[in-house]
Amino acid sequence: MRYQPNSHFMRLFELFTSAPDSIGQNLQRQLGAAHSETPLLVATGTDLVLFPGGGRPPATVNFRKGTRGFFEITAVSHLGLAIPYLARLRELGHPGWEADARELIAQCRVVQDFNNVSYWRDEVAVTAWRGHEEKITDLVDYTCATTADYLERALVNPELLDFEYLRANLLDGDGPNAVPVPFNDMMAATFALAALDAVHRTLKWLHEQPIDWARLMVIVAGRAGRLSAGLTWQTNNVCPILYEASERKLDPARLIIAPFAPTVEIEELADSEACARAESLYRRLWYSSMSSAQMSGLMWPNYPAFEKRIDQSPVVDEDTKVVNAMPVVRSVHDKRAIVTRLRYVMEDPAAQIATAGSQFMLDQLSANGNRPELVELPGFTYTTYPAGSRR
Repeated sequence: MRYQPNSHFMRLFELFTSAPDSIGQNLQRQLGAAHSETPLLVATGTDLVLFPGGGRPPATVNFRKGTRGFFEITAVSHLGLAIPYLARLRELGHPGWEADARELIAQCRVVQDFNNVSYWRDEVAVTAWRGHEEKITDLVDYTCATTADYLERALVNPELLDFEYLRANLLDGDGPNAVPVPFNDMMAATFALAALDAVHRTLKWLHEQPIDWARLMVIVAGRAGRLSAGLTWQTNNVCPILYEASERKLDPARLIIAPFAPTVEIEELADSEACARAESLYRRLWYSSMSSAQMSGLMWPNYPAFEKRIDQSPVVDEDTKVVNAMPVVRSVHDKRAIVTRLRYVMEDPAAQIATAGSQFMLDQLSANGNRPELVELPGFTYTTYPAGSRR
């Protein structure tokens, strides 16, 4: 027979914490009502929603997947992974690796044939990429052509899928049969381009909002990438962007990462009643986490307090063998740190993939007044890609 706690004890338990009218719930509601004018920012995996307080309508922005160029540039970036993944499938004896390779070859040729400057300049039309359209066209043409050619040769000579050969001649580009531009550089470039756009638009939107950063409440809600990713300040892509946008006025203790909190669709907020319900829900969620934090200071002021700290990122050099946090990229030429970040986001399940390219873009945009034309992009600014056939 399954154990059941005594009902008298359960009622005692519920009176403090779990019943709808419990002491704890009442405090959370009271705090929420007392601070209904306090601004609240909700960040999901794709959107930012600012509830200014006082029943005023929210402001919103989409900063990721719904934006122009994200899927295009990410699809090309993935080609740097696709060949090693096919090599591993072959090692493991997967019967379909050759069919997968042929399908990828065919699609690379389709994209290569379609790719042109006009598409990137007039259709995708990303503000942060303005002036880079010809070079992006060349990057895409080169990556698709090189992927297709490499796999066509590998189907005839599978030794090209040996990882030592692949690393030297495709990824690092220091082997005797190296491709013209190493795919490590291409992946650094595509990550940087995606981050440049997302960070630039997010900073622009945040700077346009009349935010009282010292009072701002923040909830990072729901999933962003892998289920295990982005659960700490250091591994979440949004936290450092908000911190820099605030000129470091945002109190890290007022930011809560809540992976199981419900997310909100921007379209739903057009309905005033649905919007009010969403705001009320997020305010309750924030105080459900923070009411105990506030009470602890009142109860135990003479004992050591918890301080939410933003740790400094490590620096890597030629002697660095292991890192336990995302390393900082110090310059556009800091290739060891740039590629280490690519490895880190794949190796640490807690890391969001997008963070691989964001730090250096954020640092530069923050330093130059959010002007993307002044940003140096790894694997792109000082890298020449062969001219595409369909410029």
